[in-house]
Amino acid sequence: MTAAAPNPKNQVNSVAKAFAVIRAFDASLPELTISEIAARAGLDRGTAFRLIHTLETLGYAHAVPDSKRFRLGLKCLELGYAALSGRQELADHAQALLRDAVPALADAASLGVLDQGDVVYLRRVQAGLGRHNMQRGPGTRIGAYASALGHAMLAFLPHEQRIAALESGPRVKLSEHTVVEMDALLARLDEVRARGYALSDGENAYGLRTLAAPVLDADGMPLAGVSLTIDAGRMSMADFVTLAAARVQRMARELTDAVRLSGGAIRVGRPPG
Repeated sequence: MTAAAPNPKNQVNSVAKAFAVIRAFDASLPELTISEIAARAGLDRGTAFRLIHTLETLGYAHAVPDSKRFRLGLKCLELGYAALSGRQELADHAQALLRDAVPALADAASLGVLDQGDVVYLRRVQAGLGRHNMQRGPGTRIGAYASALGHAMLAFLPHEQRIAALESGPRVKLSEHTVVEMDALLARLDEVRARGYALSDGENAYGLRTLAAPVLDADGMPLAGVSLTIDAGRMSMADFVTLAAARVQRMARELTDAVRLSGGAIRVGRPPG
């Protein structure tokens, strides 16, 4: 089951255009003329003129004195702070994304962080997998070497840090599919980095299939990872990749953007364990 495509009948184009005007400004171009706004927002000059003056009237934009330029006003911060209010932990922002994926797309969805050679779970939404007796609540630890969630984060570490994490604990076979040899693991991580997501087909536990993608900081280093897991009886690995790979990457990108746009207000957080 895939997410329903947006219905264009439900979209108010004037609102979309107003946000396009706001997004036309950034740190490298904090002040813009009407023509520049129109070009960057993909609008005609007349529409850009009306929208920027509307935003000015509402306090979200200001004219730059003695020029033909405009800049965003501090009132725009209200929009961001409203989204952050009461949700300062990354896990709180991830909760809705995880919940939306279960059970429509997966039997479980998780957010975890890397702690040396372990994945530590921060949040888990589960509506299946009962026969596997699989409970991985906040604080649960598993070896990063044998999980898609771990691979998704390890793949975006520098080479030396990958090796240090993989050597920080024993690597034992959890199933006949578990990869434990260092060279094979490093090759696998190269593949994950090139592909943008990790997958596991019964490597961490028999009968489970998982896809995972990293949440990255501004330097491209892994802050966390998100994963989607199904019972192997639900569909083949190939079908799961087709159905869910883009979705798990989109979830990770949304959290990456949230951390970046929060300016440090959203904390990753680590449960005891």
